[in-house]
Amino acid sequence: QVQLLESGGGLVQAGGSLRLSCAASGRTRNIFTMAWFRQHPEKEFEFVAAVSWSGGDTTYYADSVKGRFTVFRDNAKNTVYLQVNSLKPDDTAVYLCAADVHQSGIYSDRADYDFWGQGTQVIVSS
Repeated sequence: QVQLLESGGGLVQAGGSLRLSCAASGRTRNIFTMAWFRQHPEKEFEFVAAVSWSGGDTTYYADSVKGRFTVFRDNAKNTVYLQVNSLKPDDTAVYLCAADVHQSGIYSDRADYDFWGQGTQVIVSS
């Protein structure tokens, strides 16, 4: 089992920045990949970014956030971060982190992830 706890969300004006954190606990040595997804109000669940948990820093981003968001990890703290810059009102969502413990590689499908956090709310005002 892996437990995930997000933090760092909040209310920010358009153009602003936040740093979201996801602290992992439990059997973290089983993690292959960590990812961020978001749930927009009344919209679909969307992949945001992912990073490999060990070895090289392989990352993957949704086109909608490339150049504005950066995902990175600190294995010593068992934490993955999402730096979100140049925020837009369309970025308003609940941001959730997820862990893949059964396969290596970077995936954008929510079905590939085994454990999920509760999410942290980001609200971007115009």
